[in-house]
Amino acid sequence: MDPVIWFFLLGVLAGFMRSDLRMPKAVYELLSMILLLTIGLKGGVELAQQPVGGLALQVLAVASIGVVLPLVVFSVIRALSTVARADAASLAAHYGSVSVATYAVGVSFLATRNVPVDAQLPLFLVILEVPAIMIGIVLAKGAAARSNWGGVMHEVFLGKSIVLLIGGLLIGWLSGPVGIEPLEPLFFDLFKGVLALFLLEMGLIAANQAGDLKRRATLVILTGILTPVPAAMLGIGVGHLIGLNVGGMTLLGVLAGSASYIAAPAAMRIAVPDANPSLSLSASLGITFPFNIFIGVPLYHEAAKWLAGAGA
Repeated sequence: MDPVIWFFLLGVLAGFMRSDLRMPKAVYELLSMILLLTIGLKGGVELAQQPVGGLALQVLAVASIGVVLPLVVFSVIRALSTVARADAASLAAHYGSVSVATYAVGVSFLATRNVPVDAQLPLFLVILEVPAIMIGIVLAKGAAARSNWGGVMHEVFLGKSIVLLIGGLLIGWLSGPVGIEPLEPLFFDLFKGVLALFLLEMGLIAANQAGDLKRRATLVILTGILTPVPAAMLGIGVGHLIGLNVGGMTLLGVLAGSASYIAAPAAMRIAVPDANPSLSLSASLGITFPFNIFIGVPLYHEAAKWLAGAGA
C-alpha cells in the first residue's frame, strides 16, 4: 500500500480516539494550494510537449460524464428513498463533481508503478468540477426558495480550486519543461510529502463526520459505496472511447468515481440552503473517499488494463 495512505489511517485513528491532534487552518490551506497548483503545473507542462488538436471532442465527451452522473444519482435516490429533493440534488452534485485529493492519490498510485498518463487529465479534472454543480442547483430549485445565481457562478468559476487548477495549467503550459525547472523542488519533488500531510487532515475530518452517519446511515453508506464503481466504469469506458492510455483511463475512472467535498459543498451551500451539508459530506468524505483510496483506485486500474487489453 502506498505509504501516504497510512497518513490517512493515522488521522482517522487519532480522530476516533479523540486525540488533540489538529492541523492549523493556515497549514491546511497551504497544503491544499500546493496540491492544486502541482496538479495543474504537471498537466500544463505535459500539454506543452504535445499537440492539442482534436481535444475539443474529448472535452465534450468528458463534460457529458458530469451531466449524466448527477441526473442518474438524483433519479435513483429519489426513487429508492424518502430523502428531500434538496438533499437528493445536493448528493447528486457532490457525486457528479470530483475530488482533487482522490485524483492526487490516483496520480501517486500510477507514478509509483511508472504508468504513463495522458497530459490532458488535469484539464478534465477542471471540466468535471462544473457541470454537476450546475445541474444539482437546477434539480434543487423546486426545493430552494431562492438561489443566488451570481454568488454561485462566482464560487464555481472563481473559487480557489478552479483558479489554482486552471492557473497552474496555464503556467505549466506557458513555461514548458525548461521554464518550470526552478519550481520543481517545491511543487514536484515535495508532492508526496504534501499529499501525506493533506491526507492526515482528511483522516481527522472523516473521523469527525462519522457521527452524522447515525441519522441516515443506510442512505449515506449505500450512496457512498454503491455509487463510485458504476460511475468509475463509465469514466473508464469514455476514456477508452476517446483514446486515452491505461493511466488516463484509470484517472478518468478515479475522477468519475470520486465525490466532491470542496467545490460542491461551497456552491450548494450558497444555492441550496435547505440541503443538509452533513449528509453529502458524510457520504463523500466519510465513505466514498476512503473506499476509493483503499479499494477503488487499484480496482479502476485493473479495469482499465483489462479494457485496454480487450480492445487491443
